Amino acid sequence: MSSSPSRRRTPHSPSRRAAAVALVGVSALIAAAVQSGAANAAPEKAPQAAGKANPAHAALALSPSQRTELIRTAESSRAQTAAALGLGSQEKLAVRDVVKDADGTLHTRYERTYAGLPVLGGDLIVDTAASGAAKGVIKATNATIKVPGLSPSVTAAAAEQQAVKRAKALGSTSSTADSAPRKVIWAASGKPALAYETVVGGFQDDGTPNQLHVITDAATGAKLFEYQGVSTGIGNTQYSGQVTLGTTQSGSNFTLTDGARGNHKTYNLNRGSSGTGTLFSQTSDTWGNGTTSNAATAGADAHYGAAATWDFYKTSFGRSGIKNDGVGAYSRVHYGNAYVNAFWDDNCFCMTYGDGSGNANPLTSLDVAGHEMSHGVTSVTAKLNYSNEAGGLNEGTSDIFGTGVEFFAANSSDVGDYLIGEKININGNGTPLRYMDKPSKDGSSRDNWSSSVGGLDPHYSSGPANHFFYLLSEGSGAKVINGVSYNSPTADGLPVTGIGRDKALQIWYRALTTKFTSNTTYAGARTGTLAATGELYGTTSAEYKAVQDAWAGIAVGARSGGGGGGGTSFENTADVSIPDNGAAVNSSITVSGRTGNAPSNLAVAVDIVHTYIGDLRVQLIAPDGTAYTLKAYGTGGSTDNLNTTYTVDASSEVANGVWQLRVQDNAAQDTGYINSWKLTFP
Repeated sequence: MSSSPSRRRTPHSPSRRAAAVALVGVSALIAAAVQSGAANAAPEKAPQAAGKANPAHAALALSPSQRTELIRTAESSRAQTAAALGLGSQEKLAVRDVVKDADGTLHTRYERTYAGLPVLGGDLIVDTAASGAAKGVIKATNATIKVPGLSPSVTAAAAEQQAVKRAKALGSTSSTADSAPRKVIWAASGKPALAYETVVGGFQDDGTPNQLHVITDAATGAKLFEYQGVSTGIGNTQYSGQVTLGTTQSGSNFTLTDGARGNHKTYNLNRGSSGTGTLFSQTSDTWGNGTTSNAATAGADAHYGAAATWDFYKTSFGRSGIKNDGVGAYSRVHYGNAYVNAFWDDNCFCMTYGDGSGNANPLTSLDVAGHEMSHGVTSVTAKLNYSNEAGGLNEGTSDIFGTGVEFFAANSSDVGDYLIGEKININGNGTPLRYMDKPSKDGSSRDNWSSSVGGLDPHYSSGPANHFFYLLSEGSGAKVINGVSYNSPTADGLPVTGIGRDKALQIWYRALTTKFTSNTTYAGARTGTLAATGELYGTTSAEYKAVQDAWAGIAVGARSGGGGGGGTSFENTADVSIPDNGAAVNSSITVSGRTGNAPSNLAVAVDIVHTYIGDLRVQLIAPDGTAYTLKAYGTGGSTDNLNTTYTVDASSEVANGVWQLRVQDNAAQDTGYINSWKLTFP
C-alpha cells in the first residue's frame, strides 16, 4: 500500500482570554530555556489508580466549531508567539493544528515561513498550560533559520529538468513538472538553504499516480532530498461479510453517502485513473453480492472500512474525521485495470483502491482502509516526511492504526490480527503483506532499528515501528491470538511484557498528535512516546517501563532497568549436529548464582540452522527433567532455519542447575545443527 504525508464536547467554549493566557506562557519559554526538539518532562508520579490513564492529559473531543475557534485565536497572536520564541524578523508562523487536553493544556502546531518562503522542516509545537505556564517547545529542527540571500544561482528550469529526470528514472512518463518549481527554505537536514521544490506528476511504473517532490539547492543545483507525495444500508462485502452501511436516500435512489460520518462518499472509477468517477447510486439499499461480479461489492467494502475507521478514531480518541473537523473524506474503487495497490492522496484528500491481480482481489479490506485513512491523519498532525526514518514511522503509523481499526470493528469475517493485508492476497500465495510480530518474515522489512533503516523504502523501514507496537501490546515470545500464532523475538534476547493494545494505541496517538514533527526519527519517537506515556500513566508506572523495554526490544535505547534491563543471560555457542530422522540431541547450559525459582517469563533464544524446520521438535529441559515444548514437530512451515525467542513460564523450577535444549529431527532428507541457544533471566 502506498501513502502520502502531504497532499464529547469541551466543558467551556474557547475564548480570546484562553489564547492570551497561552501567549503569556509562550513568553516564558525562552527564559525557561526549554530544549528544542525534546518532548517535555512528564509527571513525576503515576496516577492514583495504577494502570489507568490520567484523564487530565486526555485530549478533549473538540467540536468542529471549537477547534476552528482555537485555531483562529492562535492565528491572531502568531506574531507575538514568534517574537516570544525568539524567531528572526523574517520568520512568521502559521497555525496548522491545535490539541486541547482536559486540564487545559494547549498543544499548538505551527508551520513556518522565512521572508515569505515556506520553511520545509521548520514545523514546531508549542505547549502551554491553562494557567499560562510554559510547558515546552518541540521543533523539527534546532537550526537557526537564516540563509545568505534569496537570489538563486540555479535557474528554476534547471531544477525542473533535474526533477523530471529523476522522476523518469523512477518510472514516470511525465516530461514536465506539474507547475513551476517554487522557492523554499530547506531546513529538514543540516544548515538551512535556499532551494527549489519541484513536483512531477504523471504515473509511477505500477500505475500509481506520481507526485515526486524533489528539493534542489538553489545555489549549487545539488539534489537535497526527494519524497513521494502519494502514500500508498446493507453491504454484502467481499471481506467483511454482510454489514450495515451508512447511506442516503434521494427520491427513489440510495447513494453511498454516509450522513452520520461527515458525508463520506464512495465512488466507482470503473477502471479509470482520474477524477472522482460516479457516486454509487441504486434503487435498492442492498449493495453488492460478496463477489467481484458486482461492482458495488468493492464499494461496500470501502464504504464499510471508512465508517469503521471514522468510528475507531471517534471512539478511541474523540477525533471527528481525518482533519478532526467533522468532514468526511471520500473513497474511489475500481481504479485502473488490475492495479495491485491502494493509496491515499492529499491532493484529493481521498482513498483509492485497485482491484488487484486479474481484478480478482480488490484492495478494500478493513485494515487497508484503516491504513490509508490513517495516512491522512498523519498528514494533518505530525506530517511525517515520507522518506528516511520519518517515512518508516509514517508507514508504521498507518499499519498501527489500521490494525487498531480491524480489532475495533470486531467483525467475525475479518477478525483482528497483527497481520497487514492478509485478506487481499497481494502476494498471490495467500500470505500477508506484512507481519507485526516479526516484520522480517515478509523477506524485506527489518525487525529492529539500525543506522541503515532510514535508507530503506518506508514500507520496509516501518518494520521496527510495527515490531515495537506489537511488543508493547502483546509482549514477546510465542502465543496465539484470535487463532493466529505469533512468535515475537527481541533485539537483546530479553522478554517484553505487553500492556495491551488499547493502551499502546493511546500512547502512539498522543505522541503522533502532540510530540512528533515532520523529521522525527526512531530515537525521537522513543522520546515522544515516553513523554506521552508519562503524561498518561506517570513516569514510575508499569506502562512507562514497558515502553522503555519495547523500544529496547527493537534496539532503540536502554531497558527500564538500564543497559540490558538487569537481566542475566547464560549461553552455549557450541555447535551440535542434529541427525537426520534420528535420535534427539541435547545442548546444555549450567545456571548458577541465582536464588529461588526461575521466572514466569524465562527467555529462551534458539538459533538452529536446518533446511526444513517443520521436521524439528524443540524442547527446553529443566534441571529436574521436566520438558517444555517450544516447537512441536510439523509446525513452523517449510522455511529454513529457526532463529527466535520463546517465553517460558518456568516459575515451578529451581533456577540453578543444568538446563538443556533438546532437538529431534523426525523426518528424512533434511539436516542441520544447533548453532547456539541462550537463557535469559530478567
